[in-house]
Amino acid sequence: MWNHTVADDAGLARHLAGETGRELLALREKLGFGDSAQLRREGDLRGNEIILAALAEARPGDAVLSEEGEGENGRSGTARLDAARVWIVDPLDGTREFGESGRTDWAVHVALWADGDLAVGAVALPAQSAVLVSDRPPVPAPRSGPIRIAVSRSRPPAFLDALAVELDAELVPIGSAGAKVSAVVLGKVDAYVHAGGQYEWDSAAPVAVARASGLFTSRINGDPLTYNNPDPRLDDLLVCRSELAQPILAAIADAR
Repeated sequence: MWNHTVADDAGLARHLAGETGRELLALREKLGFGDSAQLRREGDLRGNEIILAALAEARPGDAVLSEEGEGENGRSGTARLDAARVWIVDPLDGTREFGESGRTDWAVHVALWADGDLAVGAVALPAQSAVLVSDRPPVPAPRSGPIRIAVSRSRPPAFLDALAVELDAELVPIGSAGAKVSAVVLGKVDAYVHAGGQYEWDSAAPVAVARASGLFTSRINGDPLTYNNPDPRLDDLLVCRSELAQPILAAIADAR
């Protein structure tokens, strides 16, 4: 039986993200890519089933906000607003990439919000055989060369080209939000800039890991990222190396 301690919450998050990722890899292998729409649908449903069932057993008193959840477990739920502990999960982040053969930039997110802030986060990158967890965060290697900024491969913000010019930066398209933040955590890129629409489940777990790794996180205007809000939309964010935060925020303000 899991206990209600931060360490055990982190262990639970790691277990759920990792096991769900393994199930999704098996589903990918079983169904193949002939009908990518079906694969994506089944992936979303299966991931959600696994995580919700496990949380109902391991943490029956906690609230849940899931991208694929319905009723009180979904975006319209209100019980979570009065709860001390809320699991914010994205059972399959990067559904598009999950349905494309050869893509590894999709993820599973499991985060715990407790007493007003993110307490735990786990991001599984199943196709990369990795699980990043806030209680054992990797530390990005020292950077060298031009600034590299992870951006959406499907809907990058309009101001990014101007931002890249101002910072003399290279834009690196990557799939899911979890994969992009993980690329910053792992030192593959130096920053992730997004604007144009996301929800709390897209960034909660990745941001928890990023903060634990010593990275800077905020809205693109510098305001703090907050979670478990009545409206779970969280339209923009910046995750970057701390020494780049002020230059990037200033450049974003100029580019917009």
